[in-house]
Amino acid sequence: MEIILEVSLAKVLREYNIPAMPIKTTLRRALFQAEKTAQRLRFASLPAPENGWPVLLGISFPKSGTHLLDQILLGFSQVAPFSRRLHSFYAEYEGESGRKRPPEQALAWLDSLRHGDVASAHLFARPEAVARAASPAFVPYFIFRDPRDVAVSHVFYVADMEPAHVHHAYYRSLPDFDARLKVSILGRPDSGVEFPNIADRFAPYLGWLDQPNVLTLHFESLVHERAGTLGLVVDHLRSRLGRSLRASRETVIQALESAINPAKSPTFRSGKTGEWKKYFTEEHKKLFKDVAGELLVRLGYEKDGDW
Repeated sequence: MEIILEVSLAKVLREYNIPAMPIKTTLRRALFQAEKTAQRLRFASLPAPENGWPVLLGISFPKSGTHLLDQILLGFSQVAPFSRRLHSFYAEYEGESGRKRPPEQALAWLDSLRHGDVASAHLFARPEAVARAASPAFVPYFIFRDPRDVAVSHVFYVADMEPAHVHHAYYRSLPDFDARLKVSILGRPDSGVEFPNIADRFAPYLGWLDQPNVLTLHFESLVHERAGTLGLVVDHLRSRLGRSLRASRETVIQALESAINPAKSPTFRSGKTGEWKKYFTEEHKKLFKDVAGELLVRLGYEKDGDW
């Protein structure tokens, strides 16, 4: 069926001189819109919220549970007319080139989202982006993870999982895991591609922590205290929707739980938290404390520098 549809679309594009677009992209867009229409019909009996069905926006610091949050938010499609798949994903840096995208591109992406979409982003908390995401059109969530585990996960991702990454060749050129971990902590200040230390990489996201309309989530809470944390995720949306979401709190929590598939979340490489303890040497600890010790305290992972 999909092959026949691809051929038919290709014929139409040629006959009507429609600008060329990858057939798979065209199919994905058509499927996305068809599913959204089906969702609206499926939940037509639900009264729309005052400002319409919002965009569910998952914001994440890289390697902090992005895919896990995506799965959870898509679980809302089981109880309300939200999309069954992600509208799109936005990142502040291009993965293959490392080029930093201009702020205007992030705003244009946010403006492209529509009622009932579910979207995901590594999005800096610039004032203009915060104003968009904190508006009635959005219900935003921000997930982050112990930055020490982020550094370890980053090494595995860049060196072993993503050969197209801009830093892949450099990481592979280093003699061992310890050397790579140092780079993930300290960055590459002398590189032609912007890659600062772990604290400076997190700094543009800190503003999300201070927004009352944004629910902040520790990745670790979703691993060790999942039921309670999913309850907070549900409550955050219910506070926006009011009576428009008629399913019981327990039913919605079960829908989100059923949507989680660890096998499709790269962050669940080991399925554990605190993995940094296996890999950090005393030298790594010192380097991390020097550049990001205050960040750990700010995020609630340590009370002081004595760890």
